[in-house]
Parts: sequence; structure tokens; C-alpha cells
Amino acid sequence: MSKIFLISSNTTVKPQPVFPLGMALVASALIHNGHIVRQFDMLFNQEAANDLLEDSLLQFEPDFIGISIRNIDDVDSMTRDWYLKAVKDLVKRIKCVSGKPVILGGSAFSIMPEQILDFTKADFGIVGEGEKAFPDLINDFLSKKKPKKITRLKDKQIKGAEFFSPFFEKELVDFYVDKSGMLNYQTKRGCPFECNYCAYPLIEGRQFRMQDPGFVVQNIMEIKRKFDVHSVFFTDSVFNDSQNQYLEIAEELLRQKCEIKWAAYFRPSKIAPDELQLLKKSGLYAMEIGSDAACDTTLQGIGKSFHFESILALNEACVEAEIACAHFFMFGGPGETDQTIAESLKNIEKLNKCVVFGFSGIRILPGTGIQKIAIDEKIIDKDECLLKPCYYVSPLVEKQKMETDILLAFKKRKEWLFPPSEGEIRMRTLQLFGFKGLIWDMLINFSNTNFKKRNIRTA
Repeated sequence: MSKIFLISSNTTVKPQPVFPLGMALVASALIHNGHIVRQFDMLFNQEAANDLLEDSLLQFEPDFIGISIRNIDDVDSMTRDWYLKAVKDLVKRIKCVSGKPVILGGSAFSIMPEQILDFTKADFGIVGEGEKAFPDLINDFLSKKKPKKITRLKDKQIKGAEFFSPFFEKELVDFYVDKSGMLNYQTKRGCPFECNYCAYPLIEGRQFRMQDPGFVVQNIMEIKRKFDVHSVFFTDSVFNDSQNQYLEIAEELLRQKCEIKWAAYFRPSKIAPDELQLLKKSGLYAMEIGSDAACDTTLQGIGKSFHFESILALNEACVEAEIACAHFFMFGGPGETDQTIAESLKNIEKLNKCVVFGFSGIRILPGTGIQKIAIDEKIIDKDECLLKPCYYVSPLVEKQKMETDILLAFKKRKEWLFPPSEGEIRMRTLQLFGFKGLIWDMLINFSNTNFKKRNIRTA
């Protein structure tokens, strides 16, 4: 039995405060393996984090210290906020207080493990899921085996009944629900799609690994009962899987009379009207749709297997069902030209009753297809370190002109948000008035839409 001090290093609230689910899952696994765990959240303790951290370490006297890194940067080419310097400072402070091993993990660490471990001067790191890897690493220490600097468990991914329920601590749950109005939960891991900019498959694998719908709803019911949580965001890479297990979750939510509001990330694919009604009846109130590009040329350029017509069809289905949806479009990807920008902006105008977030450029991450394209097009060198933000912008466009064109087009509609910082300002303003949740969904008003022409009941 060991004492383990887990730290969530995230302090950003872009786009809103997000509960440290990864830390809670690792904590649950460690407790299951007989260890004593303390969780420390840097955002929750932000006002006096340094002093509280030192006091907590001295009081707890851990045998191991784990740090979860959620983000490398803000993935916004127009601000380029970078978070790893704060993690490096955190490791340095810990080492001034404790001589125990410092172990890094989290989604951001898994993207660039060697570089981040070297930069932060931590002792060890875990790539991928920590629920198995962390206890195994501790066992290596306790059995006097020499552990690897970086542990990778690609062949030991968690599946089915092996998933743990997160270890939710009330004060952290209360903090995040107070700040954001919801809690997050993941129903499956992995992603089978081949978007060439995305690191999800590198982190979680290229196949969906799903939790049993009964297990999912059992956890949601427990969250609601213990913490009085009434809204959840499902953080799966894609919620609407082709096997339709997402519909089984909706059915189970109804069967258990869960009565909770929920939202999730969706892929633009056909969802039948009766399926949308099932989702809505089970509590779905908003979709964040991974549209990512707004014309067929640029969709193909980033490796999407659908066309803009699929985006348009899902949007229209959501309008008819009165489900709020938001689209996220990246401009400047492979194949982008002045002509495709104009086409994309014209296509976006076809999207009715939705929120649109626009982004300039695509963050280049190691191991992705966009990295290879950027090397081939001599945008970056083959050996270029990508630790600090580096963005792909098509060599066929001029970035500043592209951003000006987007900005002028997006000014036409209050629910179109560009640059990303504009969306943050709008969301923060609504938060100041006491609004919580996704908040962007409040920019959509179904009551004045042209529903009567379609014989649809208005809200």
C-alpha cells in the first residue's frame, strides 16, 4: 500500500471549467488496488495554489506524486496560449518540497511524452490510460524492478467491464458544477476515423471501446443522487457511433427514469427523426458537431469521409427537432484557397438556427497526417519540435487576408463567433449574468424560426 498524491495541473477555463475526469479515474483505480489517494486540483485551489500545494504535500507525505496534463496549449493560432511552462514550474515546486517520484500523465502528455518529460524535468511518464499503468508502475517500484522512464500500455487497453467509475470528491464536484453547471463523463474511448489533424486515435486507439449502457447510466444516476447534478456532457471523441450504442444509452436513461440533461460531441451523419426524438426525450438538449470544414475540398483535405451535405442535413434535422447545435469550422487546411474560403462562407450561410465557431489554421501535432503534409509542403522541418504551438495554414492562402474575410462574414450573424476569443468573451458575459452550462445554446431561439412553413410546433 502506498500514498499517492494526484494533481490536476489545468488552470484554464477556456471554453469553460472542465472537471478533471482523468484524475478521478486514476484515483478510483489506485484506491481499488489498495492505495491511499489524495486529489489536488490547481484550478479549484488557484487563488492560493502554491501555498496549499506545499502544505498538502508536507501533511500527506506521499510516496508518489502524479500530475495530469490536459492541454499543451489553447489550440488557437490567434492567441497561442501555452500551458507547459506552468507545468514545469509545478514540477520544480514539488521537487523543492518532496523527493518522491513525480509521474506525468494525461491526454496532453500522451501526445508528446519524451519532449514533455524532458522539458518539465519530471521523473516518469505514462502514455495512454493510467488506470492500469499507474498501479503497475507502483508495483514495479515496490518489487524493486527498475521502471521505464515512459510506460506505454498499447496492448493493455481497458475494455468492457474493466472500466472504473470515477472517484468523485464532493468539493470538486460542487466547484465545477457551480462554475459550469454540469459534470463530464466518458462512455467510450478510441476513435476509428482518420481525420489527419487529430490525436484522439494516437491517445486512445483506433477502435471504439465502449462501456455497457447500464454501467453508464448507473454512474450518471449515482452522480445525480450523491451530488445533485442535473446536467452532463459526454466527452467521447464521437458520441453517435455506427453501432448505435449511443441509442442504447438513451433508451437506458429513459428506462431508469434518469431525468438528466445532457450534451455530447456528434459526427455529421444521418440520424433518423425518431432517433433524434429518442435522444431528446432522454435528455439531449445540445450537440457539438465536429463539422471541421465547410466545403467538400477542405473536408477531403483534412481526411473527412463525409460531405458538406451531411453537415447541412444533420443541422436541418436538429432544427426540426428543436435541438441546439454548434458547428466548429477550421479554415486554412490542406487544399484551402481563396475560392474554397468563399465557398465555405457561402455554405455556412445555409446553416439555419445554429451556432458557428470559426478557427484559423490547424494545430500540427506529431504523428498526425497534417504533420506529414506540413513537412512535404516545407511548412515545417522534418525534425521540428512541436512542443510550442505550430499551425498549418495552406500555402495557397494568405493568413491575414483569410482572417479578415472570415471576420467580415461572421459579423453578419450574432451566433457566428470568430475569432475564438470573441466566443469566450460572449460566453463569459453570459456567465456574469448567472447563466451556466454550454451557454452557446442560449444564442439559439427556436421560437421565431420559420417553423410554420414546415408545420412544426414552435417552442
